[in-house]
Amino acid sequence: MLTIEFDSGLHSRLSRGETVLTAMESGEAIRLVGQQPIDRFLLLDQSSAAVSGPHGSGRIHRLRGSAAGGIEKRIAVTMFDRYPGLALLDIAYRNTGDAPLTIAGWQAATHDLLAHPDGAWSFSGASYPDRRDWVQRVAPGFGQRNFMGMNASDYGGGTPVAAVWRRDVGLAVGHVDTVPRLVSLPVGGQPTGTRIGIAGDEPVTLAPGASLTLPPVFLMVHDGDHFRPLDTYRRLMAERGIAAPAIPEPSYAPVWCAWGYGRDFTIPEVLTAMGKAKAIGLDWAVMDDGWQTSEGDWKLNPAKFPHGDADMKAFVGQIKAAGMRPRLWLAPLAADPGTDLLRDHADMLLLDRTGAAQNVSFWNAFTLCPAYPPVVDYFRGQIRRIIGDWGFEGLKLDGQHLNGVASCYNPAHNHARPEESFEKLQSFWKALYDEAMAINPQAVIEICPCGDSFAFHNMPGMNHTPASDPTSSWQIRLKGKTFKAMMGPSAPFAGDHVELSDRHDDFASHYGIGAIVSTKFTWPHDPVNTTDPLPPGGIALTPERERLWRKWIALYRADMLPKGEYLGGLYDIGFDKPEGHAIRAGGRMHYAFYADSWSGKVTLRGLPPGTHRLTDSFSGASLGTVGGPVATVPARFEHFLLITATPVTAKDAA
Repeated sequence: MLTIEFDSGLHSRLSRGETVLTAMESGEAIRLVGQQPIDRFLLLDQSSAAVSGPHGSGRIHRLRGSAAGGIEKRIAVTMFDRYPGLALLDIAYRNTGDAPLTIAGWQAATHDLLAHPDGAWSFSGASYPDRRDWVQRVAPGFGQRNFMGMNASDYGGGTPVAAVWRRDVGLAVGHVDTVPRLVSLPVGGQPTGTRIGIAGDEPVTLAPGASLTLPPVFLMVHDGDHFRPLDTYRRLMAERGIAAPAIPEPSYAPVWCAWGYGRDFTIPEVLTAMGKAKAIGLDWAVMDDGWQTSEGDWKLNPAKFPHGDADMKAFVGQIKAAGMRPRLWLAPLAADPGTDLLRDHADMLLLDRTGAAQNVSFWNAFTLCPAYPPVVDYFRGQIRRIIGDWGFEGLKLDGQHLNGVASCYNPAHNHARPEESFEKLQSFWKALYDEAMAINPQAVIEICPCGDSFAFHNMPGMNHTPASDPTSSWQIRLKGKTFKAMMGPSAPFAGDHVELSDRHDDFASHYGIGAIVSTKFTWPHDPVNTTDPLPPGGIALTPERERLWRKWIALYRADMLPKGEYLGGLYDIGFDKPEGHAIRAGGRMHYAFYADSWSGKVTLRGLPPGTHRLTDSFSGASLGTVGGPVATVPARFEHFLLITATPVTAKDAA
C-alpha cells in the first residue's frame, strides 16, 4: 500500500507499508518568470470523502495551501480500492493576487527513490532519434528529460509514463489525460537515489482569479520492473476510454516481408520468394516501400505496374491464390517535395511558428498535419483504394514520424491552438482504422513508428505492432514485455525482421516473449541493391537457414504463445539473472531465459500446484519433473533456454 505524508508546507514523503521510500521533499513546485521555484505552501485546510467513478470506489483527500501572498495551491489525492499502491493527483494553482502572474513551468509527483546497494533501473516512454533502449540501468550521471513532444523533427511522442525501481520496490509516474500532453517525465541519478517526476515548461499567464490546472497525474509504488505500472496504466486508460481494439485472428499470423529486396524489388522476385515463404509456413506477404512513385502522391510505379490498377489487382490476386495474405506498406503524413500533392495542396503541410515545414528525414519528405480535415480525408481515400479496390488485407503504416508531430501554425488550418496537431494525431489514426474496418473487419492495421517509444494514445488505431527496427535482441524482448503491458497480455506484437536480431537468426527472442515471428529473407539469392546494408552472410534463405527457419516457424505455430497470457510480473527484466519471461498457454507454462552464457540455476515461477514434466521446448529433450508453485532447476546454455512445463495428471503418473 502507498502512503503519502504531507507536512505543513505541503511537502510530501512516500512509503510502502513500513518502508520509507523518499525523504520529505517538494513533490510539487511552480516557477515564476525570473524567480526561484515556489515549492512551499502553507497548509490552510484539508478534507476527506468517499468517491466512486470509472475507477471504482475509493477515497479523495483534498489539501489547500498558500504561498508568496498571492498563489493558492489545491491538490486532490484519490486512492481506489481496486488499485492498491496507486494515487491519482489533481493539482491546480490559482492567482489570488491583484496582478497577473506568468508561470514559466511546473513540476509534480517529483521524488527521489532512495538509493539501494544494488542500484536501480528505469523505464522511459519518450522517443529519441538515437533509438535508445526504453529500459536502462541508472548509472552515475544518468539522466533523461523524456519530453513527450518532439525531440527531433520526426521523432517524438511516446507513452507518458516513467518508472524507476530497486530490487525491492519501484516508483512510477505518468499522466492519465485522454489526449497526449506536452510534458516531460524526467529521470535522473542523484547522490541519494533516483529522481522521477512529471514537469511542464509551457509558459502561461494567469490573470487575477485565474487558475492553472495540471494534467491528471498518477503515482504508483510497485514490485518488479516497469510491467506492473504499465499494465495498471493500461487498465486505467481503458476505464477512461483509451484502449486497444479487438484483435482479429490474422494479426497473429507469421510474417514474410519483401523489404529484404529494398525499394528496387521486382514483382517476379517477390513472387518467387513468397512461394518459399509459404512453403516454410509463413502466412503474410508484405509488399514494402518501392511500389509507389513518391511519398505523398502514392501513384503506382509504372516500371513495376505498367498497367496501373489492373496490375496491382492481379498481383494481389496472385498472393491470395498462393494461399497467403497480402499487406501493403504506406507512410501516411509524409509528402515529398515536388509531388503533385504539394503542388496542388500545399495547404496540407504542417508548419512551425516560422512557417517552415517539419522534415521527415528518412525520405527527405515533409509532414502533413493530421488535424487538418482534408489530410484525414485524403488518407481515408488511400485506405479505400488499397483495401477496398486493390484487395489488400492489411497495412504496414511505417515511419518514425507516425508517433508524434510538432505543433502546427499553418494559418490555413484555423487551429484553435497550435497543439491540436499533436493532440489529434490519435484521431487521425482512429479515422484510418475505422475506414479499414468498415471495408474488411478482419484487416490488420500495423503501426510501425521506426525506433520510437510507441505513443500509447495511438493504440486504438491499430491491431498489430512490430518491434519497429530493433537494434538488438534485447530491444526485441524489452519492447515485447512493454507492449504486453500496454496492449494486454495477448498483444499481437511481432518481433520484426529476425535479420535485425542478434546473430540475425534469434527467433528464440521472438518465440520466448510471445512475439509473432517475422522475416525478410530473400530467395534463392541475396538482393543486388538494397537500402539497408546486408549483414555478414547476407539474408538469402540458405539450406541451413531454411532448416532452422522451418523449425522455429513450426514451433511457433504449434504453441501460438502470442495468444497466451504473458505473465510479466513474474520476472524483473533488470535485476533477474538470467533474464526470464513466462507465458501461460494451452494449459502449460512456457519459460524463456536469456544470457550470453549461463551455468547455474534457473527459477520457474508461477507454476500451478502439483507435479510438472519439463521439456526443452526447442530440442524436445526431457528435463525431469518439478513441483509447483516455484521450482529451481540446474541449467547450462548459450544465448537462450526455453522450457515447457506440462502438468502431470494422475493418469500420467499411473
